Amino acid sequence: MTAPASGAPLTTVHLLRHGEVDNPRGVLYGRLPGFGLSAVGERMAGVAAAALADRLVVTVVSSPLERARQTAAPVAERFGLDVDVDDRLVEAANLFEGLTVGVGDGVSSRPMYWRHLWNPFRPSWGEPYAVIADRMLAAVRDARDRARELSGAEAGAVGEAVCVSHQMPIWVARCAAEGRSLWHRPDRRQCGLASLTSLTWRGDRVVAVTYVEPAGPTTWRGQPPGA
Repeated sequence: MTAPASGAPLTTVHLLRHGEVDNPRGVLYGRLPGFGLSAVGERMAGVAAAALADRLVVTVVSSPLERARQTAAPVAERFGLDVDVDDRLVEAANLFEGLTVGVGDGVSSRPMYWRHLWNPFRPSWGEPYAVIADRMLAAVRDARDRARELSGAEAGAVGEAVCVSHQMPIWVARCAAEGRSLWHRPDRRQCGLASLTSLTWRGDRVVAVTYVEPAGPTTWRGQPPGA
């Protein structure tokens, strides 16, 4: 990255994870269609939108998946914007979509799937972390640049962007932005439901990362990982 000019404006992109999904069978739904928000998830989306009320949001971009677009809707409505869809914000590809992944009753207990579990550092069962990081940060930078472009008419004001995505892509993007290892334990991700991971740039350099959970704390335990 190039060094930012000292007077360059700050620009923030908020990575919003979708709310709770209606998933009574507890499967890893990944990119499968038909998994929208639960009633609780819809309320979470509204709380997240309210948490952004005092920000100058000028663009809202979403993963193409239903749960993400539903979460983006109240944010866009609050600011009088349309929701743009960016395929690069989509959930990570995973060979175990539609299956349960819990301890004792999931894929790790079935020998037929063991051949996909040989390398957790890539990972061998899905989209490589490096590929996820590249596509996510490319989408986020484009949203950042769009916010800057739309702020041109605002005297001294710099608009912000909201990108609605999924747990693993958001966490991997954060790790990449902070220069951390992309490999991680799923239960160590700091990316609760309807949480906001906010990246702030000065020029082309990330100078701050903040994290909040407007809808309250949620953890990976009890949820399909990467959801």
